[in-house]
Amino acid sequence: MTTSLPRILTDPPGRRLGHQALILNRDGAVLLVGTTYKAGLLLLGGSAERNELPHLAARRHVETETGLTLPLARVLAVDYVTMQLLPEGMNLVYWGGRLVPTQEAIVRRHRPPAEIVELRWAHRAELGDLMEADQHRRVEQSLDALSRGAHLPMLLRGVPAA
Repeated sequence: MTTSLPRILTDPPGRRLGHQALILNRDGAVLLVGTTYKAGLLLLGGSAERNELPHLAARRHVETETGLTLPLARVLAVDYVTMQLLPEGMNLVYWGGRLVPTQEAIVRRHRPPAEIVELRWAHRAELGDLMEADQHRRVEQSLDALSRGAHLPMLLRGVPAA
């Protein structure tokens, strides 16, 4: 007897999965990035490659964009985005930590790839003017989760990720 594979395995849905990091400086400002391909400023991050672990995708993007290697093992928010110009997607926001002066200096000296046109620290009161509305709401929700001490551990097959 032959069994056929479920459709989800033979024709998986098109869905984007984004990995972003909320990083603060000593003053509580959020590190944002300006790109050549998206309006407004964004949290650092991007998509994963095929079979790349989610938190390692976020770590790779943060390192490429800032020169920093951060653990990124706690998820502050999961944001579902309906299909608009792009397929539907999910964005995971990881806690990147509060940087110390030596880490802030690394960010200042780092030269990101050409598609990154700006790295900018912004205080919470400025975020609404600098970001698209959906991006701003995602950061606000992540900051609120951080202030409540609420986060989800990043798990790999049920074990906390390193």
